[in-house]
Amino acid sequence: MLSRLLLVYAVVELAVIIALVSTIGWGWTLLVLLATFLLGWGLLAPMAGSHLIRQLGQLRSGLTEPRSAVSDGALVTLAMALVLVPGLVTTAVGLLLLVPPVRAVAGPGLTGIALRGLKRRVPLITDAAAFAADSRRGNYREGRDYIDGEVIDVQDFEPPILPQGPIDDEPPPRRTSSRGSI
Repeated sequence: MLSRLLLVYAVVELAVIIALVSTIGWGWTLLVLLATFLLGWGLLAPMAGSHLIRQLGQLRSGLTEPRSAVSDGALVTLAMALVLVPGLVTTAVGLLLLVPPVRAVAGPGLTGIALRGLKRRVPLITDAAAFAADSRRGNYREGRDYIDGEVIDVQDFEPPILPQGPIDDEPPPRRTSSRGSI
């Protein structure tokens, strides 16, 4: 699979470079390739770091759920990798994936492709729904959480009434006369 992907990548990139060379010449084509490479390293790598910091802030404040933050972060990582890989087509696809509405549209399809590849390599994971709560198992009913348990009947009782006042544990002192014995 990987060898076919690399072959398709090489053929597409070479076709674009040949078309660009025949259109604008070698010098301008090399300048465009250098500019896209410098654009990837100089501008977009720091942008990915700021995206990560923004995603962490949204996760801490509860504005996004972890599953969407992880998938969005994975798409930004893929976009940055595509921008940094030499070639005009991969750079263009990477730049498109950096646009949030394009990521929202492309996300489910790319997630499906990644899960199919993961299922081939890791046979224990059968479906993405295996990680989600299943309503057939009884974990969720109508979107509400519940705890499975039993109720034990508790009867209230009156506490015993304790005597009021100080409790004397010592016997009263003996009285002795001051006159002495007779």
